[in-house]
Amino acid sequence: MTPVDPTAHVVASRPAAGASLAVADSPDNTRVLSLAGHLDAYSIAHVWPAARNAVKAAGDRNVIVDASAVEYCDGAGIGMLVDLLRMPRIASTRAVEVRHLRPEFQALLDQFDPDALIEDHDPAPPRQGVVVEIGIHVARIGRDLREQVAFIGETSTALGNALRHPARVRWADVWMICERAGADALPIVALIAFLMGVIIAFESAVPMKRFGAEIFVADLVGLSMLRELAPLMTAILLAGRSGAAFAAELGTMRVNQEIDALTTMGLDPVRFLVVTRVLAALFMTPLLTLFADLVGLVGGALTMQTFGIPYVTFVHEVESIVDFSDFMAGFIKSFVFAVLIAGVGCLRGLQTTTGASAVGNAATRAVVSGIILLVIVDGVFAVIYYMLDV
Repeated sequence: MTPVDPTAHVVASRPAAGASLAVADSPDNTRVLSLAGHLDAYSIAHVWPAARNAVKAAGDRNVIVDASAVEYCDGAGIGMLVDLLRMPRIASTRAVEVRHLRPEFQALLDQFDPDALIEDHDPAPPRQGVVVEIGIHVARIGRDLREQVAFIGETSTALGNALRHPARVRWADVWMICERAGADALPIVALIAFLMGVIIAFESAVPMKRFGAEIFVADLVGLSMLRELAPLMTAILLAGRSGAAFAAELGTMRVNQEIDALTTMGLDPVRFLVVTRVLAALFMTPLLTLFADLVGLVGGALTMQTFGIPYVTFVHEVESIVDFSDFMAGFIKSFVFAVLIAGVGCLRGLQTTTGASAVGNAATRAVVSGIILLVIVDGVFAVIYYMLDV
């Protein structure tokens, strides 16, 4: 080791009980960092930044880390040494060097290659031109549409087989999913439906009161809740709740290679996993929609009570304006919405890739795709009902 000048200055030091660092400059253009004590996660918090600063301030001098006085070194200490070794220097001849480390600690340090850690093994992808980016996204959308069409075909075939052979359906899983997606969703559906009824009644009753037409608020609440808001809001809630859950469940199974194991055993993942969730959604979504209809009307009736409209008058007015076709217009939507919610959630789950954020991305895509499709299909229903004069 290069001798240290007696006139060298000590930059940082700590008592020998913990970790300590002494920095000295020798006449031969060398900076020596002397480490001592225990290099562990509890004692190097003050040493690590000081050591980095000393290496940065070394300039064109050689840097030697003297570890002869190190009594203990765990993974945190090795991490600090590796960090010092990988710090960029002016030239390769000015690299950091660790000396006199005990053999048992040197064996831990030798497991790492500082030069390999300097290189970025996961660089950001290069930016493409606008035309290339548009082409990539269009191709991605095309592949996604093709996968959706294939998934619709597979699911339709599996549902047809389930109708022809109901004994082959895993009904225990269906009832369990019904409980999670249906019964457990009653509180949030009731809250949203009740608030929707209250808000619509209050917002419409205030201007109608000027003309003495508060009674017609019952017509507005009844028609809007039964035909549009109850099925749509229930479907959006289920898309954010159950659709994301389906995507996360199947995505986790995909990441854990459980779906690959099912395929290896000769079991169809669509029939084994998707059909049960679609059936559960078909059973629960219409019932939740019916529940939302009732709760929304209750919210409107309670609000109209504050405007002097009795409950009996509210009910009679709703019965006079709302007929069975209005109820069925919204009730039929719920079956289509159920297939969309469960189908999109399962599709995004089966499309899950590998990676730490893969399951989260699948759940996000399931919610976004589900809500967009719900709004589009709801618009299609509006056009069909208008053409049919329903």
